[in-house]
Amino acid sequence: MRVLVTGSSGYIGSLLGELLVSNPQIKSIIGLDTGYFGHCLTGCHRLPDSYYSKLIFKDVRTTSLEDLSDIDAVVHLAAISNDPMGSKYERITRDINYHASVALIDKCVAAGVSKFVFASSCSMYGAGSDIPRTEDNDLNPLTEYARSKVDVENYISSLSKCGTNFICLRFATACGPSPRLRLDLMLNDFVANAVLNHAITILSDGTPWRPLVDVRDMCRAIEWALTTDTSEYTSISINIGNDDANYQVRSYASFVQDIVPDCSVSINEEAKSDARSYRVDFSRFRSMAPQIYNSMTNIDDSIKGIASVIQNCSLPSNIYESDLIRLRVLQGHRDSGYLDEDFNWIR
Repeated sequence: MRVLVTGSSGYIGSLLGELLVSNPQIKSIIGLDTGYFGHCLTGCHRLPDSYYSKLIFKDVRTTSLEDLSDIDAVVHLAAISNDPMGSKYERITRDINYHASVALIDKCVAAGVSKFVFASSCSMYGAGSDIPRTEDNDLNPLTEYARSKVDVENYISSLSKCGTNFICLRFATACGPSPRLRLDLMLNDFVANAVLNHAITILSDGTPWRPLVDVRDMCRAIEWALTTDTSEYTSISINIGNDDANYQVRSYASFVQDIVPDCSVSINEEAKSDARSYRVDFSRFRSMAPQIYNSMTNIDDSIKGIASVIQNCSLPSNIYESDLIRLRVLQGHRDSGYLDEDFNWIR
């Protein structure tokens, strides 16, 4: 199997190559990435991109049929990847996350790609109820990032049987260590501030529900989706996470406090509750991939892994001034004149 991974130099892709290269079913892995965050390395002794057989430095919006020549499967990770970036750069988020994804899907079908693994998101459940949401429940996206994921899945569902098998992995909120760590993710933020500043500040009232999944388990789920026979489905959506990591925000802060010594937690009790609150049912994933579900990384190990990376790299005490905040990096590229208004590199 020859696999193309878009977003190969990101938070997930930087771990995925190392995992896939050891799988005997996968003959070669090609990475495609525009390089926005290629320099944002943390605590690695080998360039993570070196696990890929070939690197294509290209914006996903310009992916061609030639790039897909002889490709058997595509893992589509490339995206403007969180709510703050989606809010500040809504038009670009729509362009990259939706329009480019649809164009890529069409090219994959035309090129005869047999499997398309889409990195979707549980954020599409938006303001959920206390009852855990299944893949068949109504969706309530509250942000451009979440809307883009819903709309790509809807486009996939609209396709008639076309020879391409679509697997939409609705990931819980990501966390955990990576060679390109992100600190604009809830648990990663909490751990970094606990280690560097001995304090966690929760800007909301801490009551929203948020399921988490370690980035290492995200990679294992992608490997499973690539190598498992799912041809009975034209397309299928699967919530990826674990019932043992489905808590309120304030609980995650307490878990960090239990592991990182001398750490205080402050909660803004007067804050308006964050509408992005949802509990998720992972029974479909548990039944389809029990070997992964039953061995997923627990929260304590995720916290310890993040803390280890933080302790072994040089960061400012104000983590929001570091290159591990994706919005800051993109804004820095724009301010330095490296990116034009459409986020294309200025050569």
